[in-house]
Amino acid sequence: MRENSGTPTRPRPLRRALIAVLGTLALAATAATAATLPANASAPPPPTGWSQVFVDDFTGAAGSGVNTANWQYTTGTSYPGGPANFGTGEIETMTSSTNNVSLDGSGNLRITPLRDGSGNWTSGRIETVRTDFQPPAGGKLRVESRLQMPNVTGAAAKGYWPAFWMLGAPFRGNYWNWPGIGELDIMENVQGLGTLWATMHCGTSPGGPCNETSGIGGNTPCTTCQSSFHTYAVEWDKSTSVEEMRFYLDGVNFHTVRANQVDATTWTNATNHGYFLILNVAMGGGFPDAFGGGPDAGTVPGHPLVVDYVQVLQSGGSGTTPPPTGNRDAYSAIQAESYDGQGGVGTETTTDTGGGQNLSALANGDWAQYNGVNFGSTAATQFVARVASGASSGVSGLVEVRLDSRTNAPIGSFALANTGGWQSWRTVPANISGVTGTHTVYLTFTSGQPADFVNVNWFNFGR
Repeated sequence: MRENSGTPTRPRPLRRALIAVLGTLALAATAATAATLPANASAPPPPTGWSQVFVDDFTGAAGSGVNTANWQYTTGTSYPGGPANFGTGEIETMTSSTNNVSLDGSGNLRITPLRDGSGNWTSGRIETVRTDFQPPAGGKLRVESRLQMPNVTGAAAKGYWPAFWMLGAPFRGNYWNWPGIGELDIMENVQGLGTLWATMHCGTSPGGPCNETSGIGGNTPCTTCQSSFHTYAVEWDKSTSVEEMRFYLDGVNFHTVRANQVDATTWTNATNHGYFLILNVAMGGGFPDAFGGGPDAGTVPGHPLVVDYVQVLQSGGSGTTPPPTGNRDAYSAIQAESYDGQGGVGTETTTDTGGGQNLSALANGDWAQYNGVNFGSTAATQFVARVASGASSGVSGLVEVRLDSRTNAPIGSFALANTGGWQSWRTVPANISGVTGTHTVYLTFTSGQPADFVNVNWFNFGR
């Protein structure tokens, strides 16, 4: 399920000639017997050497919505300010209605496309609140879901496009930087066909090193994917000599993308940050168009994507954030847009000296994460940031620095109000508690008003 943010009217990948690559590698915890488990099976415990960093078993009352501590709804026909129809040509309107997205009371999530009397389609799309899913340094990340594709085939399935997928964190709030920020399609299907597609998107579009808009894809037969549950997964492996993305169906590796298939810059741009997860059912668009189009009058609404669980595991590290690797110098300018994770952050082209981009439209509760900031053995005592504000009169807030968790107390902060405009830059210092060693740094933004109050171009630390 890819976001074509470069050209809103460009159709989705046509995938005319994907070739299935079957392998025999399997994670010990995932077996080919997935389809025989009950429909409301719990997420399996992590295998030896792995830890669970996220899980949702979708337990709850029938007809209730998803847990909004884990998920957020994407509604409408596009992201705010993003390409129309999500840049893919799909024709449904996404809603947060429990008619489209709800728990079934039996431990499953159902995302159900519906058509009204006028022929208009609605459906659902949910994304994880978290955007920081990535492997620990030298380790592995596994993202998996046990689900049943919409149980509809043939003419009744025309236009159906279910997907379980991931997007690079820098996409959230920007919506025009696809495919450079990376996309991992773990499960895609169209038209109720007995085929599973998996794809990595990266580079530039159209064409480029990743063959966009098709991406670097593979497929495998799955004639029972509509009628029964299967487990779909990707393993992002940084422990191998060449970094890999391995895609699995019921524990069988059928498609692999390796870092040496593209240039180093393309791979880095697609993988030097966290990701967020997405579940949705689109109707129509470029991918279904490549296999006959739809939906049309013969398409039967009401067949849900049924999701038993989603979980994220990691191996080779601890905690939910990759351990700092010391790859950022605390005393040199850290470009604000180079974050490793974020919430509520946008970016835009800056007019400040040096050019590039700045973080934009920052408001209360927003945050940005920077892994591996090395302060050395002599304590840093000052924080400096390049900021601008076009906030209205009476709107102000704090730019705060926190270490290793965004819920830890700030080690320092400064207040900011209007500087004369959103591109009227000034350098603001603040004292901080002494810091040594290597840490994950969080910039957090706190205000008593909901309005945007600051842009950030860069920051660094001093002694």
